[in-house]
Amino acid sequence: MIKFLKIISLALILFSCSLNSDSKFWSKRNIDSKQKILNIKQISKKDEILLSEINKSSKINLSNLKKENFSQSYFYNNNGRTNYDGELKSISRYKFKKIERFNEYEPEVILDNQNIIFFDNKGTILKFNQNSKLIWKNNYYSKSEKKLNPFLFMTAKNNILIVVDTIAKTFAINIETGKLIWSNYNLSPFNSQIKIFEDKFYVVDTKNILRCFSVIDGKEIWNYKTDTPFIKSQKRVSLIIKNNKVIFNNSIGDITAVDTDTGDLVWQTPTQSKKIYDESMFFKNSDLISTKNSIIFSNNNNDFYSLNSKDGLLNWKQKLNSNVKPVYFNKLIFTVTNEGYLAVINYENGDLIRSTYLFNSFKSKKRKNIKPIGFIVGKKNIYLTLNIGRLMVISISNGNVESIIKIDKEKISSPVVQGQNLYITKNNSIIKLN
Repeated sequence: MIKFLKIISLALILFSCSLNSDSKFWSKRNIDSKQKILNIKQISKKDEILLSEINKSSKINLSNLKKENFSQSYFYNNNGRTNYDGELKSISRYKFKKIERFNEYEPEVILDNQNIIFFDNKGTILKFNQNSKLIWKNNYYSKSEKKLNPFLFMTAKNNILIVVDTIAKTFAINIETGKLIWSNYNLSPFNSQIKIFEDKFYVVDTKNILRCFSVIDGKEIWNYKTDTPFIKSQKRVSLIIKNNKVIFNNSIGDITAVDTDTGDLVWQTPTQSKKIYDESMFFKNSDLISTKNSIIFSNNNNDFYSLNSKDGLLNWKQKLNSNVKPVYFNKLIFTVTNEGYLAVINYENGDLIRSTYLFNSFKSKKRKNIKPIGFIVGKKNIYLTLNIGRLMVISISNGNVESIIKIDKEKISSPVVQGQNLYITKNNSIIKLN
């Protein structure tokens, strides 16, 4: 009864990389070259959508900030501030046949120690080492399945690669050898992150059902069903694991926490009104990230949330329009809005510390069609990818755009970093910058 009252009350509140040029697999070209927070006034107009620059001249000094332990980044979806400080002098590509519906999904390069793992349009999985040498590639789809052009969602842990896809198949591969361990089928396709925890893995299917499977044999252990909209969303579902809870969003904005062992409900927080059932195709949440005792996320419906991870209660809510995964470190939250503003937020209370506009270098007529895809925070700069195939390098200190690198003419993925190499994918290639 208490949990039920919490859910009702919450609803009321919330609704108001260098390679040889003769490489067999990769082609290469050169890229044209072209602290403590100072006395910053906190802005807390949480009822107004961010459409202007705030405290633009304020500087953020990172030299005296303490290092944080991000050993749980896999479970928390938060990489924090990385050590990346690449010179971005060259770009290399491994090409494959064009992935169908690439623009509809959110592909991720999998990092395994010093190796990278990705897939092509027929479901072939490829593994490269740090020198971009192909280690193995294998395909475990039948001829009829290959014709369906499966899109893969993958995760790796403890030498096992777990794969689910858009044709409802699940399978596991030995990362070292590329050999199949087991293969099964689900009742519905998937469009979700995957998390491995101990001997189980967790993933959400397109009917908004969280499913818990055995890593050993792929058999389902339990499932938890949330509301299913009439129209399927194209936005990938996000999961985190914290304090023996799986916390996930669904396509209609509910945030749900269940016990990792039993699948029993711990808490659930709705963030949208019921009208989202009719608009779910267009509704997009960012990935969830965990920060200390909070869950941070946003959506393209002008909401940026901080929830208490223990009970799902609202910490604060800010008016920001973004479905890009935020990044947290040292009591600062970084995000980029769909309108092109880099926002720095106070973790404790949600107040805006600074916002700077990033799209001034583009012609005004084109700006409305430019959307952020994803970003990482490096030592000195933020590296942001755009849907028009550009990589923006932005100073953390002052929020200024240092350079814009043309990667392609079409949509590219969020960047990932391994050492001093930065990887991006597009519909027909893996791209490495160093």
